[in-house]
Amino acid sequence: MFSDEVNIKIAILKKIGGMKLKAISIFLCTFLLTAICVAEETEYLDWRGSQLYSSQNYTDALSYFDQAVSQDPNYIDAWIHKGNTQRALRDYEGSIQSYNAALKLDSSQAAAWSGIADSYTTLKNYVNASAAAAKATELSNKTTYYWLREGNLLQTQGKYKEAVAKYDGALALNPEYKDALYKKSISLMYQGNAIEAEKLIDQVLVIDPAYKLAHNAKGFILEANGTIEEALQSYDKALEIDPGYAQALNNKMHVLLALKKQNDAMQIFVKI
Repeated sequence: MFSDEVNIKIAILKKIGGMKLKAISIFLCTFLLTAICVAEETEYLDWRGSQLYSSQNYTDALSYFDQAVSQDPNYIDAWIHKGNTQRALRDYEGSIQSYNAALKLDSSQAAAWSGIADSYTTLKNYVNASAAAAKATELSNKTTYYWLREGNLLQTQGKYKEAVAKYDGALALNPEYKDALYKKSISLMYQGNAIEAEKLIDQVLVIDPAYKLAHNAKGFILEANGTIEEALQSYDKALEIDPGYAQALNNKMHVLLALKKQNDAMQIFVKI
């Protein structure tokens, strides 16, 4: 009798315990399924925003990215994509805030540092742009553009020696990177090294004979060396590529004045 009562109580307890375990299991399952569903929805919002961004529908894209980060504030990609979209909409301060939100979650995001660098560049805040660009290069040092951009920002600030080092970083990855060769030549010219600068310009023109900036720079170097007629030929080559190239037109005008060809110079003067 006693044993039967004990057995009945034990059975009841087991049943209750089983029910509790099942309830806990259902709760956990429901919670996990909800988390998975939320994650999938957030990914969809980010994906949809990216599709709209690609089609240049930036306003609607931003709405999707806003929903994504609102639903999951830890979704790094959505913060970066939001920053890119704000930059496309010319909300540069807002884009910097979004990139920084991504970096608070993971400071090793080169894309976020790159976005900050571009936003600060547009705002002409070259000091902060350089700092962010340096971080991007450090984190992604196999990206030639990052080296080039860092060099350009230093060159803009008059730091020509430091700029050359960055251009060399790009050229170490790609010796025929014409933009880096051209920009390095400009920094060398500013440092008074016209001979090496001209060699680099010649390399650029071998790689791309239609590089109008290089023809113009070649003309500038030749003019500085006193070879006026040859300088005029270089400016003409630049203008063959782009007849409206204002800098080459201006340089050609001054060369024509130096050659006492005032009428020809005046024809250019009335155009620019």
